Amino acid sequence: METKTTKKRKSIGTILSNYSFVLIFLAIFIAYIIINGGATTWSGVMNILRHSAVVGIIAFGMGLAIITGGIDLSVGSMLAIIAGFAVVLFNATNSIFLTFLFTLAAGGVCGAFNGILIGRAKMPAFIVTLATMLIYRSISQYYLRSTGSSIYSMDGTLSSYDAFYSFGQNKILTIPIVGIVLIIITIIMVFISTNTKFGKEIFAIGSNEKAALLAGINVDHIRVLVYVIGGVLAGLSSFLWLAMNGSVDPATIGKSNEMYAIAAVVIGGISMSGGKGRLLGVLFGSMSYTIIDKIISSLGVDALINDTIKGSILLLAVFIQIMLPVLRSRLAKHRENP
Repeated sequence: METKTTKKRKSIGTILSNYSFVLIFLAIFIAYIIINGGATTWSGVMNILRHSAVVGIIAFGMGLAIITGGIDLSVGSMLAIIAGFAVVLFNATNSIFLTFLFTLAAGGVCGAFNGILIGRAKMPAFIVTLATMLIYRSISQYYLRSTGSSIYSMDGTLSSYDAFYSFGQNKILTIPIVGIVLIIITIIMVFISTNTKFGKEIFAIGSNEKAALLAGINVDHIRVLVYVIGGVLAGLSSFLWLAMNGSVDPATIGKSNEMYAIAAVVIGGISMSGGKGRLLGVLFGSMSYTIIDKIISSLGVDALINDTIKGSILLLAVFIQIMLPVLRSRLAKHRENP
């Protein structure tokens, strides 16, 4: 018989295990405050949320793909092609609403292209999205060169420009609007993953695809939808990028964003093997990675070594994710056979 103390310990252990991403975030945040010292302000804290918005929203799409046992390496290049052509559309129409609709629709098309090849044609997700990573950025750069411009730049003389740009800079009750968008997306994605049949089917596919098929789940259809959603989220991120920056350099925008999104997903506790994790962790994972970036800047580390540190953190996060189940298994065996 288990004692109340044992049950309580197990309960606490389960909570800590399921929400470890919160502890990781708090540890990194405390380290940031200590390193940054008196320079930390409320505005600076809110900027963490603001600077997490673009990668954070992309990371939710990445999280869905990884839960199904796939991956999407094309998200950074999607940002380049969608945001680039969105600038062209905005300059031609002077319409924020049409630009917004375009970014979502274009993201959906890019995601559907990935999803059909992965879900219907049964091609490996890694190969498909690696190829489209090259294709999407290449098209964006090629079209830009044909116009004779060096970057895609929104026309600041248009009547809608100030309202569009202000959207990316303004705050509501000191909270950046783009950060509020990130929180809203978090709520929607958490609800979908935990309270809908579709969400349960995504986890079922990642846990055991054959069992999911036997249970009557249309695996191919779900996979396509997952990549479409990922594309739409990349489109929304493109819209937010334009609102925040007003221009797009297709050679650099979104570079390494796929890696940052994967890191946010892993730090957020989603298993790279698929079928396990909580999408709420993606929010904390993306903010954790943003804080890490700020810590590196505060320490005055050479910018050229920045990605070395981030890459090392990603490797460490994946290593810990792999080793934790092994350690738990050994501890359980030790308790059974002391």
